Amino acid sequence: MDNNYSILERYGEDLIARDYVTDPAIARDEEIKQLILILLTPEKSGLLVGKAGIGKTAIVEGLAYRIKNNMVPNALFGYSLYKLNVTSLFGNLNVDNQSENRVDLLVKELARREKTIVFIDEVHLLAKSDGTTNMDFANMFKAGLDRGEIKMIGATTSEEYEQYILRDRAFLRRFQRVDVEEPSQDTTVKIMMGTYPKFEKEMNIKMGYTPFINEKIMRFIVEMTDEYKRVYEISSRYPDIALTILSNSFTQALYDNSSEVKIKHVYEAIVNTKTVYDDVKIKEKDRFKEVFKDLILEEGLVLD
Repeated sequence: MDNNYSILERYGEDLIARDYVTDPAIARDEEIKQLILILLTPEKSGLLVGKAGIGKTAIVEGLAYRIKNNMVPNALFGYSLYKLNVTSLFGNLNVDNQSENRVDLLVKELARREKTIVFIDEVHLLAKSDGTTNMDFANMFKAGLDRGEIKMIGATTSEEYEQYILRDRAFLRRFQRVDVEEPSQDTTVKIMMGTYPKFEKEMNIKMGYTPFINEKIMRFIVEMTDEYKRVYEISSRYPDIALTILSNSFTQALYDNSSEVKIKHVYEAIVNTKTVYDDVKIKEKDRFKEVFKDLILEEGLVLD
């Protein structure tokens, strides 16, 4: 077997090599601290558990950001942190004319690599049997986790944790759980204020107002997407549901060939969102016109 063959390089993304514009894990210092303490514990790996859309992946990206900027204990200096899509690990590869299981190749690679953390989202899929294979993927990781050869961060939802991971007690023993809660409205506003510079760089468009007005826009978006206004089937939560509307405001500006996100682009993103109920949108449209009436008048807008 060619020891130079890398599952991580072929299927993974080194999060530490990313060019971060801002801290991707604003207001998540406590969860990151818990994660670091777990990773510093011999033979233990971290398991992030929380509902969809609340920023589990952002916490891992925040850890990568801190490792990259030497904002972690010395013991984590020089680590790489690879994100892997668990579905990319299913199946075999031909290496040196031999058919090898991808998970087995990954386990062998991690055993010979130093200072490497692997992040696997939807980690419950390793413990989930679909009836189409006799391979026990979770079992293939257990020995390496026990010996400390593998340092892993897994992420899963609360429902899938209870349905799949709790059934595999031996796999679960290798992890310490970090509960990730949905942020408050105030915290979500802070997250959005810290995230929009990333959107500005990615789309080469600026928010068109002062920080005071920008924060007022963020708070409106957060308030209009609170728990009881969301379309139930979508299941999005803070900060994801609010960040989606903010991102769509930038997209509206891009479509309009505008170099700035203006109040009409925010309004269009709100009107076209599918994440809140239609009756909520009607009320929020009226409230939007009242909250931002000075800007609407100043810019000569006629909003439907």
